[in-house]
Amino acid sequence: MAGFRSITAYVPQESNSLGLGLAAEIFADRSHRGLPAFELTWCTDRPGTVRTDTGLRLHIEHGLDRLARGDLVLLLPGDSFHAEPGPEVLAAVRHAYDRGAIVASQCVGSYLLAATGLLDGRRATTHWRFAEDFARRFPRVNVMPESLYADEGRIITGAGAVAGIDLYLHIVRREHGSAVANAIAREIVVAPHRDGGQAQFIVTPVPDTGDFLAPVMTWALSNLDRPITVGDLAARTHMSPRTFARRFKDATGSTPHSWLLHQRLAQVEELLESTDLSIEEIARRVGYASATVLREQFQKRRGVAPRAYRRAFSARTG
Repeated sequence: MAGFRSITAYVPQESNSLGLGLAAEIFADRSHRGLPAFELTWCTDRPGTVRTDTGLRLHIEHGLDRLARGDLVLLLPGDSFHAEPGPEVLAAVRHAYDRGAIVASQCVGSYLLAATGLLDGRRATTHWRFAEDFARRFPRVNVMPESLYADEGRIITGAGAVAGIDLYLHIVRREHGSAVANAIAREIVVAPHRDGGQAQFIVTPVPDTGDFLAPVMTWALSNLDRPITVGDLAARTHMSPRTFARRFKDATGSTPHSWLLHQRLAQVEELLESTDLSIEEIARRVGYASATVLREQFQKRRGVAPRAYRRAFSARTG
């Protein structure tokens, strides 16, 4: 959890402009704001000009050898994903992973990552529209078609389009802490975190529920120190628990239980980073029955013990 600084993004021919823009925005140099000074470099199969889906032509000065220099390697989406990747790019990605880099693919960039064999036996996601094709082409991969991203340690895959924001913020949060991820999210005006298991799309893009969720969510966030049930939330909207749960998921893509779990863990992260409160006191403030339950949930969901998380990130806030 030492954090990455050097980022190399692989840009395929017929590259996706949105994918390029998301990587550039999340990993922009914000060192003047006290945030990590990320060094983002672009590379492609051979130095030269690549075209994007919007007709733009970009000059990329680095070739595949640049992948060997990135702490984090990003495989960006492009329209050529159905074609078999060349042996040179496959070897370069495998070499980057073998020397210790984190390798992350966005959207159909997962096709390239899967072709290296690094996804065999692992969970992975891609754009939901291509999930069935992806599963047929790479039967050894455990495809998670509804997930926003799938974290397998140094191998991470993300879903399509603007879910790249969720993927990249998750990586920043995991490696640099929630304070850094939240600061970037505030600057680009997006939600600071969505759980990877959340659906890629919601049933009702613009729900007809009015503002029924805003007051109940605000109330829940102000009362995380107490037990909260779906019935408690439903009662505040004058709905039955079943109706409330259905409309909540239609509007957010998440169940009320999952949303509450995420909010508690997010507050745990914030308190670990920004305070010296004991684990017992943090557990009380966020509504866990005991410090033991907090430790178990945090380890399960974040992959690290709370005290280790605090040691890694508390000095980086501010």
